[in-house]
Amino acid sequence: MTDVLLKIGELAARAQVSPRTVDYYTSLGLLAPAKRTASNYRLYDPADVDRIHLVQRLEVQGVPLEEIAAALQSRHADVGPILERIDEDLRTLQAAAETASPEVQGLLAAVATRVHSLITVALQIPPDLPLP
Repeated sequence: MTDVLLKIGELAARAQVSPRTVDYYTSLGLLAPAKRTASNYRLYDPADVDRIHLVQRLEVQGVPLEEIAAALQSRHADVGPILERIDEDLRTLQAAAETASPEVQGLLAAVATRVHSLITVALQIPPDLPLP
């Protein structure tokens, strides 16, 4: 880590959230302190600002925090890029729905609901499950 580690308040300020949000995300496993000081203060990596923003975007898209935490805690794969891609795809779908006709909006809403349920199922599949 070449950047200076951040105290919880500094991370919260950079991410534009409250320190309680950082604490809550840490308790769910969405964030993990990079280090602790001699006084037992948690120190976070500056990259956690981006992680907080990704979690917030996924939550807005309807992905529950517990499922995001489960995906991020997976030790078998780096799911960060996967979650970012899902986030981009969901934002694209949302933008398309906003400019579509009412009939197409209904269809896109059904697609979005299906995507959310598939994400939920995918996050519950063990990462070491052999595929045929």
